Amino acid sequence: MSEPILVPRLGLTVEEVTIVEWQVSDGDVVTEGDVIVTVATDKVETEITAPNSGKITIEAKPDDVCEVGTAIGTITE
Repeated sequence: MSEPILVPRLGLTVEEVTIVEWQVSDGDVVTEGDVIVTVATDKVETEITAPNSGKITIEAKPDDVCEVGTAIGTITE
């Protein structure tokens, strides 16, 4: 079973984020709660954690601009 990694809503007016840096590599095994990616809004950088444990597949690259709710990767148990 796989679960998407979605861009969370980081503020009332935030509609998109920029991928700054993945803290893991494609294919790594992560544990729920691990920091997996850093994203930036026009005001702040934020770390996103893994929503569950499993093998990560990265879909968005650094410098990609992604809308809130967009899948930037998946985690497969």
